[in-house]
Amino acid sequence: MRVSNLFMPTLREVPSEAEISSHQLMLRAALMKKLASGVYNFLPLGLRVLRKIEEIVREEMNREGAQEILCSALLPSELWKESGRWEVFGPEMFKLYDRNGREFCLGPTHEEIFTDIVRNEIKSYKDMPLNLYQIQTKYRDERRPRFGVIRSREFIMKDAYSFDATWEGLDESFDKMYRAYNRIFKRCGLDFKSVEADTGAMGGTGSLEFMVKSDIGEAEIVFCDTCDYAANIEAAPTFDIDVHKNEEFKDIEKVETPDSRTIEELIKFFNTTPDKFAKTLIYKADDKVVAVMVRGDRDVNEAKVINYLKCINLEMADAEIVKKATGAEVGFAGPIGIEVDELLIDYEVKNIVNMIVGANDTGYHLINVNYGRDFTGTVGDFRNVTENDKCPRCGGKITINKGIEVGHIFKLGTKYSEIMKATFIDEKGEEKPIIMGCYGIGINRTMAAVIEQNHDEKGIIWPMSIAPFKVIVVPVVMKDELQVKTAEEIYEKLNSMGIDVLIDDRDERAGVKFNDADLIGIPIRITVGKKIKDGIVEFKLRNSPDTLEMKVEDVYNKVKEVIEEANRY
Repeated sequence: MRVSNLFMPTLREVPSEAEISSHQLMLRAALMKKLASGVYNFLPLGLRVLRKIEEIVREEMNREGAQEILCSALLPSELWKESGRWEVFGPEMFKLYDRNGREFCLGPTHEEIFTDIVRNEIKSYKDMPLNLYQIQTKYRDERRPRFGVIRSREFIMKDAYSFDATWEGLDESFDKMYRAYNRIFKRCGLDFKSVEADTGAMGGTGSLEFMVKSDIGEAEIVFCDTCDYAANIEAAPTFDIDVHKNEEFKDIEKVETPDSRTIEELIKFFNTTPDKFAKTLIYKADDKVVAVMVRGDRDVNEAKVINYLKCINLEMADAEIVKKATGAEVGFAGPIGIEVDELLIDYEVKNIVNMIVGANDTGYHLINVNYGRDFTGTVGDFRNVTENDKCPRCGGKITINKGIEVGHIFKLGTKYSEIMKATFIDEKGEEKPIIMGCYGIGINRTMAAVIEQNHDEKGIIWPMSIAPFKVIVVPVVMKDELQVKTAEEIYEKLNSMGIDVLIDDRDERAGVKFNDADLIGIPIRITVGKKIKDGIVEFKLRNSPDTLEMKVEDVYNKVKEVIEEANRY
């Protein structure tokens, strides 16, 4: 490919809407262009990268015996209603009607569709194991799309579904996908970690996320410093630690706190520490109103609340609901006398002696409140872990880092097969539900994650495996016949070797060419300049500051050597 023919509208300035490095560079390097909020068109360079990631995914999925199919992205509502998930995705699901009034959605995921395909074909245990996958565009109407393709409304996903006759078979299918995912992300050049995760709306019994450590990641990952435990913060448990209460219960007092609503303001007002406070947060959970109590300096883990309540939607209650439940303005909610359908109390709150809580009266708080004597409710694990907690596996110290989720694998079990009557006849002639697994990879999210981990102030530094081109040949002066002739010869020779090569044949200054080569991140740059009269060219790797000078005839083996080395993962 010649740069003069390549549609590559690179940008010198950082687009104002781009907040993070990958978003900025994907726009500046002409990988994609914005069409609408959370919706992007991929340009030639970006599409080449996506296709290379897809090809790695296909190779590793096929290597583990999975078979590729392609389902429609336009899905009838009947299957979703059959599974009971038509309302689960709520406003995130794009819903529409055809001209006959039949209801559809643009697929956010495909569990129901794959289950429907196999339930009409799998009849016997002999028809399994089976693993089917597709690479296709998904649609979710994100409330707040951000970070480019990290959180977008349209995205490319590889989703696979395994079908087994036994739980042991599911374990084997899950392990195959675990191996495949590790190879995929290594080949893509990612520094990643598999972590325990919450199954969320997908359901099921076991779940692992593949996370890329990143300061801009929206997920928080809990790591143990001693053992190999790692989990998404949504799935990391806390425990009821038996605290010996030496302090005697005191009588409740009502204290006027007119200008103190937040924990920070209350700490200053009462001149005490955060562990003496319990905050009461009010939520709308489907058609119920629930309150959740956690220590003043803790965060509610909404995934744990959803799992306990088995609700579809959970959101913070508005001021009107809060006032109805408490009789007070926002900021003064407490457990005593609150009017809610259920009060959830985190383990830590149960153990606070003489705590400070809202009085359900605007401008007032209560002091010396104690669980059991003054209020009761459902006690459980309803908060996020902190770095002061201990590892749930070995008791060691934990740390918390941010990460980007690039893949997720689930043991779905019989959640969908039972509801949708996807059954088979086992060896004893008995009818059983098919046991399923689900395995997803975000293709364009993987692309963005690679850029987040592989860039500098000049631009992208692509790993060899997914670079749009492996080599760029740059003749410095287009009016110099020898430079142009040699550059063309190198370009043609590398092409004949089956290497993806780009030649910058534009009549531009050398600095412009070098800047674009660095911006789009081509791993190898061969520069043909004034030393070509001595048969010398420059060889430079994008991820190295060093430039080598070598004879033209030595370039080809050097390119081959570097590519082969990069492919050893």
